[in-house]
Amino acid sequence: MEFSYADRAKVLAEALPYIQKYSGKTVVVKYGGNAMVSDELRRAVISDIILLKLVGINVVVVHGGGPEINEMLQKIGKQSRFVDGLRYTDQETMDIVQQVLCGKVNKHLVSIINNLGGKAIGLCGLDGSLLKADQLDTQLGFVGEIREVNAEILQNASANGYVPIVSTVAAGYHGEVFNINADVAAARIAGVDRVFLMGGAQAAAALAYGTESVPAVDKIVGPGNIYVATAKRKVYGKVGIDMIAGPSEILVLADGGCNPAWVAADLLSQAEHDRLASPVLVTDSEALALAVQAEVEVQLDALPRRDIARASVETGGKIILCGSLDQAVDVCNIIAPEHLELCVEDPFALLGRIKNAGSIFLGRNVPEALGDYFAGPNHTLPTSGTARFSSPLGVDDFVKRSSFIYYTREALGRVKDRIAGFAEAEGLHAHARSVTIRYEEGGGGK
Repeated sequence: MEFSYADRAKVLAEALPYIQKYSGKTVVVKYGGNAMVSDELRRAVISDIILLKLVGINVVVVHGGGPEINEMLQKIGKQSRFVDGLRYTDQETMDIVQQVLCGKVNKHLVSIINNLGGKAIGLCGLDGSLLKADQLDTQLGFVGEIREVNAEILQNASANGYVPIVSTVAAGYHGEVFNINADVAAARIAGVDRVFLMGGAQAAAALAYGTESVPAVDKIVGPGNIYVATAKRKVYGKVGIDMIAGPSEILVLADGGCNPAWVAADLLSQAEHDRLASPVLVTDSEALALAVQAEVEVQLDALPRRDIARASVETGGKIILCGSLDQAVDVCNIIAPEHLELCVEDPFALLGRIKNAGSIFLGRNVPEALGDYFAGPNHTLPTSGTARFSSPLGVDDFVKRSSFIYYTREALGRVKDRIAGFAEAEGLHAHARSVTIRYEEGGGGK
């Protein structure tokens, strides 16, 4: 896709406040894994990494190499084995891991960044004891738990204009070499000092009240099933939460020019989630409404999860026929859906009028599944109409504010009588005296 200079200028103008805000700060990117199978995707991520560095935001790239390690192990006839999601690593496997991560994968990634105009340097966790670790569990073999990160090495590389590319192999305290989970390594380098592998309602309870091994926290965020949602509701007040996420919802606002098969497929993409999911079509075209209704029946029978999808359609499915697109927009704002698709000729003409929606998908070529798996920001979204007063999970959920007040003695003296007047009118004389005592003879202090 080609962008005009005007389009590029607009994007840069919108991005400028964020560039200024995060200039000089560091972003840690976990790169690779089974999800990044496309050359196009890898190139796009690398281009973003280079761009961030060029605008003054430091980037540290932490890479895994699971597919490459598996390939190498297969060549020597060795089967990969996993315990609780972590690769069992005996000495032979550890040798392969070190060879692949610190050699092939790291060098290849450095080469790509440099060839695309960036400036990268490869670092193994063993270099200068960048990563120090202990054995995590004897059942896992040479799998480590990071104890120390030598941040000075990364800071020096960034200060000299490089993007550090870090292989997740760590040095032990007694000459060992350990395999480190790349997600955990990235989190630790970013400043996360504890990670707990747990889930379910019991995890919400442990985080809210604390256990012998899990400290109590101040806020719990993230999605979950009905048990997790109920647990979060129960502990709210003891801790903060982001939202109570209900069953999945999709509302497709479509005009008469839409392909009914596409619309039906989009509705069913959420219907197959849960019997309580809510697939809704809002349209100003009776012909489209009837065609989509028929198409849903055709596509349902072909779905492996057809029983779940059919239950969702029958209990929560709706087709709402409106007199105009203007009326359809009003309906959307009343429903306040989790996912809203604007499948119309000019979605941007309607966008400014959408006030209540979790995530908005603009145009006929933007199915909701695009946001599930590939594009856009965080996909933890408000449901059950709560988009009327809440937003998707974002950085603001991890930020809190305090107000502050400062007055000089002279400034307080100018308004003391007005403060006292308000307080005494409410019968709160101690409030009034806490101000006036500072100006009474013998009140003391400055």
